[in-house]
Amino acid sequence: MEKQLISAVVKAVSELYGQDVPESMVQLQKTKAGFEGNLTVVVFPFLKMSRKKPDLTAQEIGQWLVENCGVVDRFNAVGGFLNLVLSQTSWADMLLRIDADEHFGERQATDASPLVMVEYSSPNTNKPLHLGHVRNNLLGWSLAQILQANGNRVVKTNIVNDRGIHICKSMLAWLKYGNGETPESSGKKGDHLIGDYYVAFDKHYREEVKELKAKFVAEGMDDERAEEKAKAEAPLIQEAHAMLVKWEQGDPEVRALWEKMNSWVYAGFDETYQKLGVGFDKIYYESQTYLKGKAKVLEGLEKGVFERHDDNSVWADLTDEGLDKKILLRSDGTSVYITQDIGTAQMRFTDYPIDKMIYVVGNEQNYHFQVLSILLDRLGFKWGRDLVHFSYGMVELPNGKMKSREGTVVDADDLIELMINDARRTADEAGKNADLTEEERQEIARIVGLGALQYFILKVDARKNMLFNPEESIDFNGNTGPFIQYTHARIKSIMRKAAEQGIQEFNGAAAAIKLNEKEVTLIQKMNDYAAVVEQAGKDYSPSGIANYCYELTKEFNQWYHDYSVLNADDELTKQTRLLIAKNVAKIIKNGMRLLGIEVPERM
Repeated sequence: MEKQLISAVVKAVSELYGQDVPESMVQLQKTKAGFEGNLTVVVFPFLKMSRKKPDLTAQEIGQWLVENCGVVDRFNAVGGFLNLVLSQTSWADMLLRIDADEHFGERQATDASPLVMVEYSSPNTNKPLHLGHVRNNLLGWSLAQILQANGNRVVKTNIVNDRGIHICKSMLAWLKYGNGETPESSGKKGDHLIGDYYVAFDKHYREEVKELKAKFVAEGMDDERAEEKAKAEAPLIQEAHAMLVKWEQGDPEVRALWEKMNSWVYAGFDETYQKLGVGFDKIYYESQTYLKGKAKVLEGLEKGVFERHDDNSVWADLTDEGLDKKILLRSDGTSVYITQDIGTAQMRFTDYPIDKMIYVVGNEQNYHFQVLSILLDRLGFKWGRDLVHFSYGMVELPNGKMKSREGTVVDADDLIELMINDARRTADEAGKNADLTEEERQEIARIVGLGALQYFILKVDARKNMLFNPEESIDFNGNTGPFIQYTHARIKSIMRKAAEQGIQEFNGAAAAIKLNEKEVTLIQKMNDYAAVVEQAGKDYSPSGIANYCYELTKEFNQWYHDYSVLNADDELTKQTRLLIAKNVAKIIKNGMRLLGIEVPERM
């Protein structure tokens, strides 16, 4: 409808004033509260063409639209603003168009659509996923769904940090203190088990450092030097470094242990991902990519893109970009973290003809991705300069709300369990599920608990730091997941009752539909979904979708409070209101799907 009006305004200016103007000059916005109208045309850009005062120009264009554009019923001019009241038939027609499209507002990808790769999660295999990973995974999954809804082909990918000294610390601690413990024998998830041994290493290492430091200080060494020497010479850290060397040399025993313990972690990760409702099309492992980065850097060195210093280290000079010099290979030939990223990019580009690469990584890595973008561009990756770092802020819980097993990090599995239990308790106390089976109650608690967590995190602008409050998130009123989910379930209940009462679905023409003012507002809000999805794709903004779902839900509840569906005065009105409710439920379900959130049929 907006496109039709814009085209009509362009034609009006041409016929009234003999001037051709581009469609981009037509500014169309929602009519402000307190004024009659649905949409408003800003007339000021056309005053040079009309050479008349703003109100007269608005009057002339408005009259032309009433006479020549079928969607405009009447108008009023306030200065340079032309407020348009659209016809009943046009709103009814819009409702029927929304109803006819199961995925209204979303675009389907084709073989020619851009291929976008979205990287998220990026865990380490020495510990379980935590609250920070929860925000990362939810943002990454939702972003992929939004890009897909905008007609892109999307590959969801993960890079697992499965090598390095931190991995060897867990392995060594398990060998020393594990007594052959396994996830099966301990009853623990594999990622939690390995995380416990990472903590155990740190505990024993600190004890060794403390003893050595005391010894060095007793021998006359100052505190700072004694601690530094103790940290380097503690037997545990030396053993861990020796294990890392063996791993890099391909020692069969070390590699076998590494594969076994990593397999435990992956099983644990998969369970957590499944609970969160996220997944990946392709998983990469740093153990497979870190050497490829080194080869790519040496290739760049041969082409003169990088430079070698006297100590044999390799650097990129980024001073012409307003940055500093960045080391890519150490003097001993070993790679640094950004070199591994280059290797991963090389593998991905070989695997997929990527048009755009999006990294979902916290804002503490802003500088890293600024550098990576330049390096990839210099190495010839066509998407290098335009790579997107989807930078997000930290997320924390209120102090004292919840502690992890280690007491320092909020564990993802603990948080998910807490949310599901809270959802069940809240529903039981409110008597919302008295007529359901125990199995149904548990499933609804899972959907609502997770929905509360997912929505509360995604409704916040990703760039901002946030405080996640479990109690606030589970509320059935206000801007929460459960409020939106409950409204969807309420509409489904209305539709079931309508079927029981034999009320037929609307099957007539748009001209037969009669709408009140609130219904027009609700249809206009539904129609906004297409623009919201498009804008969320441009801005990389799950929060835009989340807050739209809330606004639509709130609009529906205000309408439903004032107008009965099943007890309307006549059959046609019942059918019309059922049609509106049905499509509100559809758009809520589709919008929440883009956030990775399920909506139940009953609650």
